[in-house]
Amino acid sequence: MIEQLKQQIERIKAQGATYVDARWYPFEESNQLVMLNGNLKNASASRESGVGIRVLYQGAWGFSASSDLGDLGALFDKALDNARVAAERVTFPIRLAEKDAVQATFSSPCEVNPFEVPLADKVAFLKEMDDKLKQEGVFLRFSRLNFIRKQIVFVDSEGSEIEKLITEVFAGLEVDGKDAQGMTHERKFTLGQQGKPTRGWESIDRQLFAQNAERIVRELKEMLVADDCPKEDRSVILLPGIMFLQTHETIGHALELDRILGYELAFAGGSFVTLDDFGKLRYGSPKLTARANATVPNSPGSFGFDDDGIPAKDTVLIDKGVLVGAITGRQMVEEANARARKPIFDGSGGANRATSFYRVPIERMTNINIDPGTDGTLDDIVARTEKGIVLDGERSWSIGSNREQFHFATDIGWLVDEGKVTRVVKNATYKGDTLKFWNSLSAVGDESTWELKFVDNCGKGQPNQVMQLGHGVPVCRFDNVRIGE
Repeated sequence: MIEQLKQQIERIKAQGATYVDARWYPFEESNQLVMLNGNLKNASASRESGVGIRVLYQGAWGFSASSDLGDLGALFDKALDNARVAAERVTFPIRLAEKDAVQATFSSPCEVNPFEVPLADKVAFLKEMDDKLKQEGVFLRFSRLNFIRKQIVFVDSEGSEIEKLITEVFAGLEVDGKDAQGMTHERKFTLGQQGKPTRGWESIDRQLFAQNAERIVRELKEMLVADDCPKEDRSVILLPGIMFLQTHETIGHALELDRILGYELAFAGGSFVTLDDFGKLRYGSPKLTARANATVPNSPGSFGFDDDGIPAKDTVLIDKGVLVGAITGRQMVEEANARARKPIFDGSGGANRATSFYRVPIERMTNINIDPGTDGTLDDIVARTEKGIVLDGERSWSIGSNREQFHFATDIGWLVDEGKVTRVVKNATYKGDTLKFWNSLSAVGDESTWELKFVDNCGKGQPNQVMQLGHGVPVCRFDNVRIGE
């Protein structure tokens, strides 16, 4: 199959294409299981395969894809025909940043293939967790497992040949309860890296899940009898369970270069960032250093090579508060440099990915991480907070059309007064303007507070593409933030 792809690539190149690549998926399989109140509500599995072809011709892309590989020649011809039509209408001729030819393989760290684990064992795990969640005050309880495994072979006209085997394991628990007013509240636990080197079935640690099942039930019960979050200004101390979302929505999506260039306006909004901002915009306080790091071990945002054939990179996005980089691929860096009439980006950041063979690659988040700081543990930060609130868990979110402001509701809050946690509150929310908020960052926890959270459902693009990634974030404190509204 690989030799056939190479032959077709050379044939299309001979017809005037400047670049051609193929992404062949010998297989992509998924398995989802959800248990609700002791009943297996969903047990689904899927498997597909196919190939996607990109052709660059006279500054325009053409794309075609199919799960029927019976006539590869016709599939490549279709991609070339689409590029020829697009070339008649192109307004900004596409150029690709230079890259080296790569011959390589990559495999996710995995000891036990979850697709070889008997269904009975998976259901038994869910039932075991459900039994631990089944307590007074809990009227809805969920336990979830989601597995993805795919093989991707990438071949291009520049001499690259890359084979990847990606395995993903996502899992979580949730409990819901009603307070005296009949309002529903929830508390969740989701599996992250947890300091483990692999993410196969072996990452389903029963002791870890059991401990967190006990914790979320206890915290839910505390919330159900708690007062509402006050409406006032306080310092907010974000735990990783909400800090990851803050990073995702107001740094990650805001710094995707295609969004900055105006290609994402229709679906999920644009970005307030402009090409003029790089190197001088004060994005946050000097305590903020953020990076797109696809080299982190054991994360869905670490995939070896992107769908342009670029090796994984660790790219600084914000350096001590100053905007210096973006989430980039080969095409957009060239367009950005041309529009700015100066070199802003030195090659691709290796962040171009497609959700499957039948979608075109676009800039996607890798691991968008915040570097740990020097302000100690959570207890240390709380002890130095006069009037604050500790927040955890993502409940809902609302983002400005250009990500210039936000409003987040969290699962739970703990008020802090004079350096001590005083009581639990429910319906905790906070809001702010993105730049003002990040510039109010006054404390960043040390490595002991840093956690890598997994995200299995990041949506972007038209048609929509769902992608998996990670966020490594420490505990962070922001001052003078409006809460409770």
